[in-house]
Amino acid sequence: MDVEEGVGDGSLVLLKQGAEAKVFELNFVGRRSVVKERFSKKYRHPMLDAKLTLKRLNAEARCMTKARRLGVCTPALYAVDPVLHSLTFEYVDGPAVKDVLLEFGSNGIVEERLDDIAVQIGDAIAKLHDGGLIHGDLTTSNMLIRNVVNQLVLIDCGLSFTSTLPEDKAVDLYVLERALLSMHSSCGNVMDRILAAYRKSSKQWSATFNKLAQGAILLYCILGFALFRLLPVIFVFPF
Repeated sequence: MDVEEGVGDGSLVLLKQGAEAKVFELNFVGRRSVVKERFSKKYRHPMLDAKLTLKRLNAEARCMTKARRLGVCTPALYAVDPVLHSLTFEYVDGPAVKDVLLEFGSNGIVEERLDDIAVQIGDAIAKLHDGGLIHGDLTTSNMLIRNVVNQLVLIDCGLSFTSTLPEDKAVDLYVLERALLSMHSSCGNVMDRILAAYRKSSKQWSATFNKLAQGAILLYCILGFALFRLLPVIFVFPF
């Protein structure tokens, strides 16, 4: 995790800010910790906003806890504050998978390490899905590699939900595939390595892979139809 900006007197450090929350680093009862604080949305009625924010806060805490029970490494949850709408987690010392893969793209791939990361990702997602949990935001920014032990840690369950539907699992994998293609195409087809590990670890991979393939075919059909509709324009205006 990289610190972007200092806040206040230095006891609270802003790590990042997203659309739903701010993430800070601080010392919590003597431990280096991370606080994710959901902020209110001014366009919503205050009572509705408070109810929705608390609901999502509790859902994220439950999903994070469930993921750990399923054998997936996530940051330990220290505290839930329903008043400040915040979650306090352990601080994970290590780089994001995004930064590791970007370094591979710039300086050359270390095949052994890439294989290890891909296997850990595939195994972790398989455990989630077989346990009926969808992460909802599988990107390389939401995966850390814990230093020293070289262990994959999944973070940010803010969009997670429970489901046993193969369609939902396929969408989870599709989101990751799009993220890899857009950010890490120079690393080769990392998704193939991840899917191989997923298939090895999951007992329910077949139905999920069928839905993933159907979704890809549907996407190609939609893109092909869109291109067909554009053909007259291309012929008239060949650029």
